[in-house]
Amino acid sequence: MRREPAGVLSSVRLIRDRPTWLVYLQLATFSTYLYGLSAALPLLRADQRTTATVAGLHGTSMALGTIAAGLLLPLFTRRLGRRATSWIGLAGMNAGPLIVLTTDALPLTLLGYGVSGGFSSILLYTSMAALSDHHGQAGPAAISEANAVGVVVGMSVTFALSVVAQTALGWRAALLVTPVASVLLALAMGRVWPAARPPGPDGSAAVTGRPGRRFHLAGLVLFCCVALEFTFNLWAADLFATRTGVSVAVAATGLTAFVAGLAAGRFAGAQLALRLPPARLFAGALAVTFAGWLVFWLSTQPVLSYAGLVVCGLGASLHFPLALAALIAHSGGRADLAAAASPIWAGAAMAIGPLVLGALADGFGTGNAFLMVPVLIGLAAAGVLSSSRRA
Repeated sequence: MRREPAGVLSSVRLIRDRPTWLVYLQLATFSTYLYGLSAALPLLRADQRTTATVAGLHGTSMALGTIAAGLLLPLFTRRLGRRATSWIGLAGMNAGPLIVLTTDALPLTLLGYGVSGGFSSILLYTSMAALSDHHGQAGPAAISEANAVGVVVGMSVTFALSVVAQTALGWRAALLVTPVASVLLALAMGRVWPAARPPGPDGSAAVTGRPGRRFHLAGLVLFCCVALEFTFNLWAADLFATRTGVSVAVAATGLTAFVAGLAAGRFAGAQLALRLPPARLFAGALAVTFAGWLVFWLSTQPVLSYAGLVVCGLGASLHFPLALAALIAHSGGRADLAAAASPIWAGAAMAIGPLVLGALADGFGTGNAFLMVPVLIGLAAAGVLSSSRRA
C-alpha cells in the first residue's frame, strides 16, 4: 500500500462541475455587495459627516442582520430547502446597494446595511454548506476557491468604486453592479443546484452525534477571523489615508490591494488545502497576516502600505474558508447546523470588531486602534492549535 509523506493529505480531486460554478458565481455576486458597501463606507461617512463610531454602526447593522439570519436559517432550509433559500438570500441582498444608491439619510443607510447583511448571510452559508456536501473531502478546497472567485470580483468592484468616485457619476453608481449581476445570474443558472454526496468512503461526513467542544472552539476561531477581516474591510482605508496623507477616495484603493491578496491567496490555498493538514495551513496563514499587518501599521509611505495590505490579504485569504470548513467538519455530519451557527458567530464578530475599533479610533486614533488586529490573530492561533491537539 502506498504511504503519503507525513503531514500530507492523500490525493483528493476537486471537480468543477456546473453546480459548483453556480455557487462560485453566487459568491461573486455576494462579493459585489460586500466589498462595494465596505469600500463605500468612508465615502458615505464623508457625505453624512458622522464620526467613526457612528459610521461603525453600519457594520453593527450588518452584524445584527447576520445574527438574525443564523437564527432563521434552520427554519428556511427545513421548509423551503437549500436551493430556494439561497435564491431568496440573493434577492434580499440587493436591498442595501439600492437604498444607499438613492439616499444618504443615516436611518435608511443603516437599514440597508442591516437587511443586506441578513439576506446575504442566508445566501452565503446555505451555498457553502451545499458546496461542502457536494464535494465531500474536497470541500475545504472548494470553499477556498469559491471565495477566491468572489474576491477577484470584489477587487474589481472596489477599484471601480474608487475610480467612479472621482468622476461626475459619483461613487453610488458603482453599486448598480450587484442588482444587475443578481438578475443575470438568476436568468442564466436559476435551475442549477449542487446535489449532496451520500455518506461513505468518498469523504462525505455521516451524522455522528451532537457537536462537541471542537465545534464551539471552531466557532470562536471563526469569530476572530471574521472580526479581523471586517476590521480591514471597513477601516484599513481610513488608516491608509491617516498615515500616508492621501485623499479618502485614493485610500479606497488600499482595500483593492487587500482584496488582491485575498484573491491570490485563496486560489493558491485551494491547492494547498488538498495537500496539507488544515491546522498547519491555518497557523501559517495567521503568521503571514501578522507580518503584513506589521508592515502596514508601521508604514507612512503609500507603496509600503499597499505591500503590507497585499501580504495581509494573502494570509487572511485562508482564515474564513478554513474556519468555516472546520466548523462544518466538527458539526457531527450536520452541515446545516454549521450553516446556521456560522452567521451567528460571524454576526457577533461583525458587530463587535469594527464597532470597537471605531470607538478606539475616536478615542486613541486609528493607528492605535489597529493594535486590535494582532490580538485577534493571537486568539485565533490559540484556538487552532488547541483544536489540533484535541483532535
